[in-house]
Amino acid sequence: MKHLVMIIEDEEALALMLKYNLEKEGYEVAIENRGNRALAEIERRQPSVILLDWMLPEMSGVEICKLIRSKPDIKAIPVIMLTAKGEEEDKVKGLGAGADDYVTKPFSVPELMARVKSQLRRAPEPQTVKELLFEDIRMDMVEKKVFRGDNYIHLGPTEFRLLRMLLETPGKVFSREFLLKNVWGDNIYVESRTVDVHIRRLRKSLNEFGPDYIRTVRATGYALDANPAAETEEA
Repeated sequence: MKHLVMIIEDEEALALMLKYNLEKEGYEVAIENRGNRALAEIERRQPSVILLDWMLPEMSGVEICKLIRSKPDIKAIPVIMLTAKGEEEDKVKGLGAGADDYVTKPFSVPELMARVKSQLRRAPEPQTVKELLFEDIRMDMVEKKVFRGDNYIHLGPTEFRLLRMLLETPGKVFSREFLLKNVWGDNIYVESRTVDVHIRRLRKSLNEFGPDYIRTVRATGYALDANPAAETEEA
């Protein structure tokens, strides 16, 4: 399985240049350009190494780094800070926040690739998730099959991706906009209510063999919950 490198950088040209060069080296790459969304994406994607810009909209790289180090499930992920700040005091601040390395812009691509490789040598090997479980729902990630107890559940590709998103973080409420972006993709235009249609299909398939675990949060979105609160919003 490829190592995933997450680039958290709001300068699009730089992010795309880094993505191009990292993919040439054989890495999988994810890009996030806003500080307030970065932490959720790190927790969801579990990258092998993070390239983190110092200056980001809404939340600084230093703040994000501190939050990464405070969370047990992601605190061991290596972080390389990218910044235009070159003063010794700034480097100390970045490393003090928990960064593993510090690269000052402008930097050479070969130097950055060498630093990424250095951090990956220390990082644990990426693990392949073989199945996702929630109560009596089981998703076989190898054969791409879903079961409820001993019953096989036939799902379409979109419903499968929706269920996978919910299974990866039970209890988390996903907005329709987030689901559209991560299930359908950025470059496909569909209306937000399309999510509701596919959630209904997913519910119908799952609920044939057990109780409803998909919670509808009024005017927001959906979550997977063993004790979903009663909701009156149509979904």
